[in-house]
Amino acid sequence: MSGPFSDVERSLFTAKEVLSEDYQPDQILERDEEIDEYRHALEDVLFGRTPQNIMLYGRAGLGKTAVTTYMMEALQNEATERSDADDLFVHELNCNGKTVYSVVRALINTLLPETASDFPKRGLSTADAFEELYAQLDRLGGTHLIVFDEIDHLGDADTLLYELPRARSIGHITNSKIGVIGISNNYRFRQGLSPKVKDTLMEAEISFSPYDASELRTILADRADHAFVDGACDDSAVARAAAIAAKDRGNARQAIDLLRVGGEVAKKQEADSVDDSHIVAAQELVQRGRLRNRIRDQTQHAQLLLETLAYLEQQEETLARSKTIKTRYERVADSHAVDPLTTLKSIQNHLSDLHMLGFLHRTDRNRGESGGRYYEYGLDLDPEIVLDIRAEIEAERNP
Repeated sequence: MSGPFSDVERSLFTAKEVLSEDYQPDQILERDEEIDEYRHALEDVLFGRTPQNIMLYGRAGLGKTAVTTYMMEALQNEATERSDADDLFVHELNCNGKTVYSVVRALINTLLPETASDFPKRGLSTADAFEELYAQLDRLGGTHLIVFDEIDHLGDADTLLYELPRARSIGHITNSKIGVIGISNNYRFRQGLSPKVKDTLMEAEISFSPYDASELRTILADRADHAFVDGACDDSAVARAAAIAAKDRGNARQAIDLLRVGGEVAKKQEADSVDDSHIVAAQELVQRGRLRNRIRDQTQHAQLLLETLAYLEQQEETLARSKTIKTRYERVADSHAVDPLTTLKSIQNHLSDLHMLGFLHRTDRNRGESGGRYYEYGLDLDPEIVLDIRAEIEAERNP
């Protein structure tokens, strides 16, 4: 019987899921120093003490979430073996696109008894939500580590990071202990917190630096051994993927994507194995896909600013000052029927964030006493690709 899949003979992959973004390896490679810092910060949990708060910093794809998952599982296993450790509960929440109320509500719903109704989506205040959260924490008792991934995307992180760490010291909870673990892609996130929050957190900071080519090669070789049929992935493919990713952003996620897409390219070409030529062919596909996801992750106004810079780049009008960008951005926002940001300061904050994330390059100008000091910005991406991606996003929003 013939059909569209009848001519499929074999796959180069044995476990393709090993190359997926959500795969959690049993062993974390090339992050020994970060794991050691994490271990020291978490030790108090094993002795029934109040956990230390922890903040992790580093760009996307550097292993922050994977290391956290690994450490939480290891800590829970160790805690069950120790008589002096409290019952340990780990709660992981992603803050992207969330409000403080929705985050606290989600946390409450993980703590409620199975027979209880979910906490209301609306109609109550954030203070009501915190009150219920503390009641549920004390009902369960024990130690609670609360992991807030992408906490830099939370609108009012100050409130969350001020309330939870001091809940026990001011009597909101008495039968339980809380430790906060924040994961941020923004190295400047802490600078934006209020002084009282910084004083309350007293956190351990763990910074994740980009991987170099040697480290990425070790990670990819391990993934390739598990993902591909024996002999179906050349060492040259691993080396090329590691070199490309190291030269770009030192991003393990990008390197793994290159290996997976390279395998798909090799399969389409009916090759017997993946070599470096397949990785080169996969490079543009991966970069475009990752850029699409990164742009989608930005706020609507950040996306509009990227679109604005793309137009300016096309017309060779960059580097541009924030005042010029603001004027053009207002036209772009109007073309999409979006109310623009009104203050120059808000535009400058968005431009600074986009520069920090690697979307823009920035030049510091100093014209002396008469001209003053200011920044000029330009797009650090292909403007055609940015505009294509923005068109795709708008088409999905307005089908």
